[in-house]
Amino acid sequence: MPHACGLDFGTSNSTLGIVEQGKARLLPLEDGKPTLPSVVFFNADEDHTRFGRQALAEYLEGYEGRLMRALKSILGTGLIDGKTEVQGRALPFRELLVQFIGELKTRAEAIAGRTFEQAVLGRPVHFVDDDPVADQLAQDTLAQIARAVGFREIEFQFEPIAAAFDYEATLQREELVLIVDIGGGTSDFSLVRLSPERARRIERRDDILANGGVHIGGTDFDRALSLAAVMPQLGYKTLLASGAEMPSSYYFNLATWHTINFAYARGVLPGLQDLYRSACERDKIDRLIRLINLRAGHWLALQVEEAKIALSASEETRLDLDQLAPDLSHPISRGEFDAAIGPLVQKIETTLDEVLLQAGVAAGQVDTVFFTGGASGVPLLRARLAGHLHAARHVEGDLFGSIGIGLALDAKRKFG
Repeated sequence: MPHACGLDFGTSNSTLGIVEQGKARLLPLEDGKPTLPSVVFFNADEDHTRFGRQALAEYLEGYEGRLMRALKSILGTGLIDGKTEVQGRALPFRELLVQFIGELKTRAEAIAGRTFEQAVLGRPVHFVDDDPVADQLAQDTLAQIARAVGFREIEFQFEPIAAAFDYEATLQREELVLIVDIGGGTSDFSLVRLSPERARRIERRDDILANGGVHIGGTDFDRALSLAAVMPQLGYKTLLASGAEMPSSYYFNLATWHTINFAYARGVLPGLQDLYRSACERDKIDRLIRLINLRAGHWLALQVEEAKIALSASEETRLDLDQLAPDLSHPISRGEFDAAIGPLVQKIETTLDEVLLQAGVAAGQVDTVFFTGGASGVPLLRARLAGHLHAARHVEGDLFGSIGIGLALDAKRKFG
């Protein structure tokens, strides 16, 4: 039996895929589903650690503890060498990633009935924008973590290229394909020549005309929506008696998945209580203080994420904020969401233009645009990208599984 796999460690969700009898598939890692949300919850009440959907469920049930999400966002930042307090001890962030990826591997091995010693790991085109040294360090860190959990042989593949391999398995003829991978943390593009004949090659370097990426993804859309529509309900940009605005750091930490826990640090509440005395809109600061006392930052971030998803299908949704004040809710429109993420989408568009320029390919020459990644369904983003490539056929892959399937196919090629 093959001992090679494709591992997609994602900002929001992770998968592990294998090839058996010539067929690639993702293993059902939790509740029969192929995705394991990239979440860890350290349950202080019952002194255990939970992962994925179960981690989110226990947190939302009200257990005391520490929730960690968007773990991949730590790679390439200074946080990777830092620590966070968990159940009274300082936990290195590296160990946190080892725990999660180790759990992913353990579950997959139990399901498949074998060990996995070889892996092709997905990586974004850029872990870190405009810093090749930091980018390489992020990949090296992920490789060290993979070895620490028991993988002996490790290769990397760009995530959009892996998605290309998944799409290529469906083709009957050659196509020039733009792979658009908008994940939780990054937006990546690859322009690739694909065909049934090319699929048999082990080395595909010559088939890649260009690739590029930017460190913007679904969690950045969450943050932008939160700052624009939700954090003002907690006092963001309200004034103090001096005429200065409330310090923005409280709100940015609460709006960013991997920094929410910073809002619970010692000294935060005393500082807020000092500011409260001179706040012009104390009712909103009351909500902020209550949120921090309840340690409900992740709950609020989940509400914002659900609103983002709802606004991909409807023109308006309502955010339920009754944990912060009785009967408090706030309507959010598609227009507000589009305005909030507009500057981010513009940067993604610029990256696409750079990829086409790098390849020396006119937009009209692209046969197909293949969308993958959970954030690729955002209507404004789809519309803007369609405007650049109006002549191309648009195909939607498995938004959460195409990369994992492609990595499994690549593992088969590389390790047999």
